[in-house]
Amino acid sequence: MAADERSMPFIKNLASSERKVRTEALTTLRTFLTASTTTRTLSPLDHLKLWKGLFYALYMADRPIPQQNLCAELAALVGILPDDAVVPFLRGFWETMSRQWTSIDVLRMEKFMLLVRRVLGASFVWARESGPIKTNKKSKNTKEATKAEAMLALLREWPIEEMGDLAKVAVGLRLHVLDIWVDEVERAGMTGESATDADAEFLQGLKAVVEKQIKSPSKPCRVRAKEGLSDERLPWNEKGDDEDMEEDGEETKDAEEKDGWGGFDD
Repeated sequence: MAADERSMPFIKNLASSERKVRTEALTTLRTFLTASTTTRTLSPLDHLKLWKGLFYALYMADRPIPQQNLCAELAALVGILPDDAVVPFLRGFWETMSRQWTSIDVLRMEKFMLLVRRVLGASFVWARESGPIKTNKKSKNTKEATKAEAMLALLREWPIEEMGDLAKVAVGLRLHVLDIWVDEVERAGMTGESATDADAEFLQGLKAVVEKQIKSPSKPCRVRAKEGLSDERLPWNEKGDDEDMEEDGEETKDAEEKDGWGGFDD
Protein backbone atom coordinates (compact mmCIF):
# COMPACT_ATOMS: atom_id res chain seq x y z
CA MET A 1 0.00 0.00 0.00
CA ALA A 2 1.25 3.44 -0.86
CA ALA A 3 2.41 5.58 2.02
CA ASP A 4 0.11 8.51 2.70
CA GLU A 5 0.66 11.77 4.56
CA ARG A 6 -0.10 10.11 7.88
CA SER A 7 2.99 7.90 7.46
CA MET A 8 5.04 10.79 6.00
CA PRO A 9 3.89 13.76 8.13
CA PHE A 10 7.19 15.54 7.56
CA ILE A 11 6.36 16.27 3.91
CA LYS A 12 4.39 19.45 4.59
CA ASN A 13 7.07 20.61 7.03
CA LEU A 14 9.68 20.44 4.25
CA ALA A 15 7.96 23.44 2.69
CA SER A 16 7.66 25.40 5.92
CA SER A 17 8.63 29.07 5.91
CA GLU A 18 10.68 28.43 9.06
CA ARG A 19 14.19 27.12 8.48
CA LYS A 20 14.26 25.18 11.76
CA VAL A 21 11.10 23.27 10.83
CA ARG A 22 12.51 22.45 7.37
CA THR A 23 15.79 21.24 8.90
CA GLU A 24 14.01 18.95 11.36
CA ALA A 25 11.81 17.58 8.59
CA LEU A 26 14.88 16.77 6.47
CA THR A 27 16.45 14.92 9.40
CA THR A 28 13.24 12.90 9.78
CA LEU A 29 13.28 12.17 6.05
CA ARG A 30 16.81 10.74 6.26
CA THR A 31 15.73 8.40 9.03
CA PHE A 32 12.67 7.43 7.01
CA LEU A 33 14.72 6.65 3.90
CA THR A 34 17.27 4.51 5.73
CA ALA A 35 14.49 2.07 6.69
CA SER A 36 14.79 -0.20 3.67
CA THR A 37 11.51 -2.02 4.26
CA THR A 38 9.69 1.31 4.26
CA THR A 39 11.51 2.77 1.27
CA ARG A 40 10.80 -0.24 -0.91
CA THR A 41 7.04 0.09 -0.34
CA LEU A 42 6.86 3.64 -1.70
CA SER A 43 4.81 4.04 -4.85
CA PRO A 44 5.64 6.38 -7.75
CA LEU A 45 3.06 8.79 -6.31
CA ASP A 46 4.79 8.67 -2.92
CA HIS A 47 8.10 9.63 -4.55
CA LEU A 48 6.41 12.54 -6.28
CA LYS A 49 4.98 13.70 -2.95
CA LEU A 50 8.43 13.48 -1.36
CA TRP A 51 10.10 15.44 -4.13
CA LYS A 52 7.38 18.05 -4.19
CA GLY A 53 8.11 18.66 -0.52
CA LEU A 54 11.86 18.74 -1.18
CA PHE A 55 11.33 21.07 -4.13
CA TYR A 56 9.60 23.60 -1.90
CA ALA A 57 12.18 23.11 0.85
CA LEU A 58 14.76 24.48 -1.58
CA TYR A 59 12.27 27.00 -2.96
CA MET A 60 11.89 28.51 0.52
CA ALA A 61 15.62 28.42 1.34
CA ASP A 62 17.38 31.77 1.15
CA ARG A 63 21.01 32.92 1.17
CA PRO A 64 23.65 31.21 -0.98
CA ILE A 65 25.48 29.06 1.61
CA PRO A 66 22.34 27.42 3.08
CA GLN A 67 21.06 26.84 -0.47
CA GLN A 68 24.31 25.18 -1.52
CA ASN A 69 24.36 23.03 1.59
CA LEU A 70 20.77 21.95 1.06
CA CYS A 71 21.47 20.98 -2.56
CA ALA A 72 24.37 18.83 -1.39
CA GLU A 73 22.23 17.24 1.35
CA LEU A 74 19.42 16.39 -1.06
CA ALA A 75 21.84 14.83 -3.54
CA ALA A 76 23.45 12.84 -0.72
CA LEU A 77 20.12 11.08 -0.09
CA VAL A 78 20.98 8.88 -3.08
CA GLY A 79 23.83 7.40 -1.07
CA ILE A 80 21.70 6.26 1.88
CA LEU A 81 19.02 4.46 -0.14
CA PRO A 82 18.95 0.70 -0.77
CA ASP A 83 20.12 -0.08 -4.30
CA ASP A 84 16.71 -1.01 -5.65
CA ALA A 85 15.17 2.20 -4.25
CA VAL A 86 17.58 4.59 -5.97
CA VAL A 87 16.11 4.63 -9.49
CA PRO A 88 12.48 5.06 -8.32
CA PHE A 89 13.64 7.89 -6.04
CA LEU A 90 15.52 9.60 -8.87
CA ARG A 91 12.65 9.06 -11.27
CA GLY A 92 10.48 11.02 -8.85
CA PHE A 93 13.13 13.77 -8.81
CA TRP A 94 13.34 14.11 -12.59
CA GLU A 95 9.58 13.99 -13.04
CA THR A 96 9.13 16.68 -10.39
CA MET A 97 11.81 18.91 -11.90
CA SER A 98 10.32 18.43 -15.36
CA ARG A 99 6.90 19.48 -14.10
CA GLN A 100 8.15 22.48 -12.15
CA TRP A 101 10.97 23.78 -14.33
CA THR A 102 9.04 26.33 -16.38
CA SER A 103 7.41 27.75 -13.24
CA ILE A 104 10.71 28.57 -11.49
CA ASP A 105 11.29 32.31 -11.49
CA VAL A 106 14.60 33.77 -12.59
CA LEU A 107 15.64 34.71 -9.05
CA ARG A 108 15.39 31.09 -7.89
CA MET A 109 16.60 29.33 -11.03
CA GLU A 110 20.28 29.27 -10.05
CA LYS A 111 19.74 27.15 -6.92
CA PHE A 112 17.61 24.63 -8.81
CA MET A 113 20.25 24.38 -11.52
CA LEU A 114 22.73 23.60 -8.75
CA LEU A 115 20.40 20.94 -7.36
CA VAL A 116 20.19 19.27 -10.78
CA ARG A 117 23.98 19.32 -11.04
CA ARG A 118 24.44 17.78 -7.59
CA VAL A 119 21.82 15.07 -8.14
CA LEU A 120 23.21 14.19 -11.57
CA GLY A 121 26.70 13.96 -10.07
CA ALA A 122 25.46 11.70 -7.25
CA SER A 123 23.72 9.56 -9.86
CA PHE A 124 26.96 9.03 -11.77
CA VAL A 125 28.81 8.15 -8.57
CA TRP A 126 26.16 5.54 -7.76
CA ALA A 127 26.21 4.19 -11.32
CA ARG A 128 29.98 3.77 -11.07
CA GLU A 129 29.65 1.23 -8.27
CA SER A 130 30.20 -2.22 -9.73
CA GLY A 131 27.86 -5.17 -9.78
CA PRO A 132 24.12 -5.71 -10.17
CA ILE A 133 21.54 -3.84 -8.16
CA LYS A 134 21.09 -5.48 -4.78
CA THR A 135 17.52 -6.36 -3.83
CA ASN A 136 15.84 -7.94 -0.86
CA LYS A 137 14.28 -10.56 -3.10
CA LYS A 138 15.77 -13.55 -4.83
CA SER A 139 15.58 -12.78 -8.51
CA LYS A 140 14.61 -15.50 -10.95
CA ASN A 141 16.22 -13.61 -13.80
CA THR A 142 19.44 -15.05 -15.16
CA LYS A 143 20.81 -11.54 -15.64
CA GLU A 144 20.12 -8.69 -13.25
CA ALA A 145 20.49 -5.09 -14.33
CA THR A 146 23.65 -3.34 -13.24
CA LYS A 147 23.61 0.12 -11.71
CA ALA A 148 25.13 1.55 -14.88
CA GLU A 149 22.45 -0.04 -17.08
CA ALA A 150 19.66 1.15 -14.78
CA MET A 151 21.03 4.71 -14.76
CA LEU A 152 21.31 4.87 -18.55
CA ALA A 153 17.73 3.65 -18.86
CA LEU A 154 16.57 6.37 -16.44
CA LEU A 155 18.44 9.08 -18.35
CA ARG A 156 16.80 7.91 -21.58
CA GLU A 157 13.42 8.07 -19.88
CA TRP A 158 13.65 11.52 -18.28
CA PRO A 159 16.27 14.27 -18.35
CA ILE A 160 17.70 13.29 -21.75
CA GLU A 161 14.46 11.74 -22.96
CA GLU A 162 15.24 10.30 -26.37
CA MET A 163 11.92 10.69 -28.19
CA GLY A 164 12.13 14.49 -28.28
CA ASP A 165 8.95 14.98 -26.24
CA LEU A 166 9.39 18.60 -25.19
CA ALA A 167 6.12 18.49 -23.28
CA LYS A 168 7.57 15.78 -21.03
CA VAL A 169 10.98 17.34 -20.36
CA ALA A 170 11.27 21.10 -20.68
CA VAL A 171 13.87 22.46 -23.10
CA GLY A 172 15.56 24.45 -20.34
CA LEU A 173 16.05 21.36 -18.18
CA ARG A 174 17.38 19.36 -21.14
CA LEU A 175 19.80 22.13 -22.02
CA HIS A 176 21.11 22.32 -18.47
CA VAL A 177 21.75 18.56 -18.32
CA LEU A 178 23.43 18.68 -21.74
CA ASP A 179 25.61 21.53 -20.44
CA ILE A 180 26.82 19.77 -17.30
CA TRP A 181 26.99 16.02 -17.95
CA VAL A 182 30.64 16.06 -19.03
CA ASP A 183 31.61 18.05 -15.93
CA GLU A 184 29.86 15.54 -13.71
CA VAL A 185 31.29 12.37 -15.29
CA GLU A 186 34.72 13.94 -14.89
CA ARG A 187 34.01 14.80 -11.25
CA ALA A 188 32.82 11.23 -10.68
CA GLY A 189 36.21 9.97 -11.89
CA MET A 190 34.97 8.42 -15.12
CA THR A 191 37.48 10.21 -17.32
CA GLY A 192 41.24 10.63 -17.27
CA GLU A 193 43.76 8.42 -15.51
CA SER A 194 41.33 7.19 -12.85
CA ALA A 195 38.86 5.84 -15.42
CA THR A 196 38.27 2.09 -15.65
CA ASP A 197 37.04 -0.16 -18.44
CA ALA A 198 33.61 -0.09 -16.80
CA ASP A 199 33.69 3.72 -16.91
CA ALA A 200 34.52 3.64 -20.61
CA GLU A 201 31.62 1.28 -21.24
CA PHE A 202 29.23 3.54 -19.31
CA LEU A 203 30.41 6.60 -21.23
CA GLN A 204 29.81 4.82 -24.52
CA GLY A 205 26.26 4.13 -23.38
CA LEU A 206 25.86 7.75 -22.31
CA LYS A 207 27.24 8.87 -25.65
CA ALA A 208 24.48 6.93 -27.40
CA VAL A 209 21.87 8.62 -25.18
CA VAL A 210 23.20 12.13 -25.90
CA GLU A 211 23.52 11.43 -29.64
CA LYS A 212 19.74 11.06 -29.78
CA GLN A 213 19.50 14.77 -28.93
CA ILE A 214 21.23 15.63 -32.19
CA LYS A 215 17.87 14.91 -33.83
CA SER A 216 15.90 16.89 -31.24
CA PRO A 217 13.16 19.22 -32.52
CA SER A 218 14.89 21.93 -30.46
CA LYS A 219 17.85 23.51 -32.25
CA PRO A 220 19.58 24.58 -28.99
CA CYS A 221 19.43 20.96 -27.80
CA ARG A 222 21.00 19.77 -31.05
CA VAL A 223 23.79 22.31 -30.69
CA ARG A 224 24.49 21.51 -27.01
CA ALA A 225 24.50 17.78 -27.68
CA LYS A 226 27.16 18.17 -30.38
CA GLU A 227 29.24 20.47 -28.18
CA GLY A 228 29.14 18.03 -25.28
CA LEU A 229 30.07 15.02 -27.40
CA SER A 230 33.07 16.89 -28.82
CA ASP A 231 34.45 17.80 -25.37
CA GLU A 232 38.16 16.96 -25.26
CA ARG A 233 37.84 15.39 -21.81
CA LEU A 234 35.87 12.47 -23.24
CA PRO A 235 37.89 9.38 -24.18
CA TRP A 236 36.81 9.29 -27.83
CA ASN A 237 38.18 12.84 -28.28
CA GLU A 238 41.56 12.23 -26.66
CA LYS A 239 44.57 12.45 -28.97
CA GLY A 240 47.09 9.65 -28.99
CA ASP A 241 50.78 10.28 -28.52
CA ASP A 242 51.52 9.34 -32.13
CA GLU A 243 48.96 11.80 -33.41
CA ASP A 244 50.33 14.53 -31.16
CA MET A 245 53.86 13.86 -32.39
CA GLU A 246 52.71 13.90 -35.98
CA GLU A 247 50.92 17.21 -35.49
CA ASP A 248 53.94 18.67 -33.69
CA GLY A 249 56.14 17.58 -36.56
CA GLU A 250 53.86 19.15 -39.13
CA GLU A 251 53.71 22.38 -37.14
CA THR A 252 57.53 22.46 -36.88
CA LYS A 253 57.89 21.82 -40.58
CA ASP A 254 55.36 24.56 -41.41
CA ALA A 255 57.19 26.97 -39.11
CA GLU A 256 60.55 26.17 -40.70
CA GLU A 257 59.16 26.66 -44.18
CA LYS A 258 57.61 29.94 -43.14
CA ASP A 259 60.44 31.38 -41.05
CA GLY A 260 63.49 29.54 -42.38
CA TRP A 261 66.01 30.91 -44.90
CA GLY A 262 64.89 30.07 -48.40
CA GLY A 263 68.17 30.82 -50.18
CA PHE A 264 69.16 33.71 -52.52
CA ASP A 265 66.53 35.31 -54.63
CA ASP A 266 67.09 35.00 -58.36
